[in-house]
Amino acid sequence: MNLRYGLQARFLASMALALLVVLSLMLLLWSRQTQMQSEVENVTRDGMERIASAGLRRHGEGMVTQLSESLANPLYYFDLDAIGVLSRSTLNQPGIRYVLVYDADGNILHDGSEEIPSYGKRMDDAMAGPAIAAPQLLTQFSEDLMDVASPVLIGNERIGGVRVGFDLRGLRNDQDAAVGELRTRLNELGRRQLLWVVVLSASLLGLGVVMLSLIQRFLVRPIRQLADAAHAIELGHFEAVRTPASRRNDEVGDLLRAFSRMSTSVARHDREIRRMAYTDALTSLANRLAFRETLDERLLQMQGAGRQLALLFADIDDFKRVNDTLGHDAGDEVLLQFAQRIRDSVKRIGGEGAALARFGGDEFVILVEPDAQGGRDAREVASRLAEALVSELGQPITVHDRQVFLGTSIGITLFPQDASGANALMKNGDIAMYQAKVAGKNCYRFYSRAMDQAVERRVHLEHELRGAWDRGELSLVYQPVFRVSDNTLVGAEALLRWQHPEHGMIAPSVFIDVAEQSGLIETLGPQVLRAACEDAVRWAAYRVGSDPLFVSVNVSPRQLRSGDLPQIVAKVLRDTGLNPKHLHLELTETAVLGDESLASVMLSQLRTTGVQVWLDDFGTGFSGLSHLRRVPIDGVKIDRSFVADILRDPDDLALTTAIIAMAHSLGIIVIAEGVEREGQYDLLRERDCDLAQGYLLGHPLPLADFMALLR
Repeated sequence: MNLRYGLQARFLASMALALLVVLSLMLLLWSRQTQMQSEVENVTRDGMERIASAGLRRHGEGMVTQLSESLANPLYYFDLDAIGVLSRSTLNQPGIRYVLVYDADGNILHDGSEEIPSYGKRMDDAMAGPAIAAPQLLTQFSEDLMDVASPVLIGNERIGGVRVGFDLRGLRNDQDAAVGELRTRLNELGRRQLLWVVVLSASLLGLGVVMLSLIQRFLVRPIRQLADAAHAIELGHFEAVRTPASRRNDEVGDLLRAFSRMSTSVARHDREIRRMAYTDALTSLANRLAFRETLDERLLQMQGAGRQLALLFADIDDFKRVNDTLGHDAGDEVLLQFAQRIRDSVKRIGGEGAALARFGGDEFVILVEPDAQGGRDAREVASRLAEALVSELGQPITVHDRQVFLGTSIGITLFPQDASGANALMKNGDIAMYQAKVAGKNCYRFYSRAMDQAVERRVHLEHELRGAWDRGELSLVYQPVFRVSDNTLVGAEALLRWQHPEHGMIAPSVFIDVAEQSGLIETLGPQVLRAACEDAVRWAAYRVGSDPLFVSVNVSPRQLRSGDLPQIVAKVLRDTGLNPKHLHLELTETAVLGDESLASVMLSQLRTTGVQVWLDDFGTGFSGLSHLRRVPIDGVKIDRSFVADILRDPDDLALTTAIIAMAHSLGIIVIAEGVEREGQYDLLRERDCDLAQGYLLGHPLPLADFMALLR
């Protein structure tokens, strides 16, 4: 028998280890059994002692209580014969060590004996003092004695007392006998358990010997044959694997025959796994891993060769809106169409050395090299490709019978000008793409080192913005809103301002965007809303008897998407006491129309509280007035870009006039913002515009100045 350290040797070692474990467990069990036996004895002794003591105490206290009641009349009339009869009858009961009847001063009157040798003596033992002074039944214990004392009363007057001593030695002798019997039974049980453990250990050893011979015959030899075949598969020689033929009609025979089929299947799956590891499952483009290997290889080839290449990072603008409004299936369809458009553009402009990959989500990365035949360097090739992508991807996409307008933001970085390593290049491309989004989206930007500084400044600005409200750096100003027909002040728009202690006044367009992108707007928004409502309550108290003014507060798209905006508004109105009809909420057109289903639910909930909803910057989004029928709003604010040119641009005047007329036909009021000239105001009045605001009518004012304006 071959006893190398294979399966047989391991099985023998396992059996030996099992025996050692069993022996160890036996010793541990024996030790634990002895310990448990001792614990059981102690617990049993303690339990018996508590039970017996409690029973004895109840019996003794009942006996002494009855005796004290029986001694009341004899003790009152000082009838020593009657006292003696009661004392002796109690003393003669089993387990009674003494009976002492004493007067109110603790002097012994009777001890149950015939001669009463202790008559007249004062009790001076350790338990006497508490017994004499006890106003009611008192039980005391010593090592082998329980003393129960009770006062003897005539009415409420104490005339003496009685003490009975109960002997505990008999009780403890009974306990010791019971514990001894328990110990004998536990020892017998332990011996029987040990015998069974020994029998099981011997059976285990015999079973191991039988199993060892069976393993050698039916498992070890076939497994060695399979190991050789598996080694060939491990080396990748799938086609060369030859498993031994077997006529066995059992599981091992099935395993031997399955090995040959498995080698073919493994070879096929190996090829498929390699393809999946380097390919994006949705678009069939190269994935991040494959692109990174390609980039590393290209950079290695170009080191020291003086050649260039460019990386383009393309990210779809507002892609989340497609998933949120149309579903993820529609989002996948959009990605497929975008991937095909990018693939076509790269093939047409990028050249033979171009590589395209999808990094996941809505981000695509393209590598291009200089066009030697056309005489264009990598920068020029990247510029032409980026322009083509911006134009091509800006075209509408039809998904589920709906047209979707998106676009793409592209960041471009160059090798070796911007960086010489793959990690740095990819970071730079990401930064440039982010700057393209900041610049307004649907455009491209080349990386520059200034962008790193801009990112650092933005991170620093975000850090400074956290806590700015608590530090008192953020405040509200109010721009008056007038009714156009009679030039009457009807309300004000609350605008947030940031007075930085070092950088001075920071433009709202800067820090509001930071707050929106970082999520801080979800904290700042409710704070601004509460402060504006509190100030509006002050206006109402100041203008008693006059028409109340409304306050309009801007709400960000992120607040609308959070889903709890109606609850926040309702709580602020309750806390501040502002009449809901004096609060107007302004939301941008893209925020409302980007997800009409969610917006309709949120706005309906808001309007049930009495709050009015206005659509801000109307005319700058991707939708028209026809969409207003599907979302519940009360007013639209014509964007300042249209109002600014109505005096010299007939198209803007015509569009503004159409907006006013169509909005009125839907029962929606119209507010013009950015009114800075008399001519603009006159034209708006002629077109029946409802409300207006702008520098002509009033600049944004701090609260104190706005209150002065009300005066």
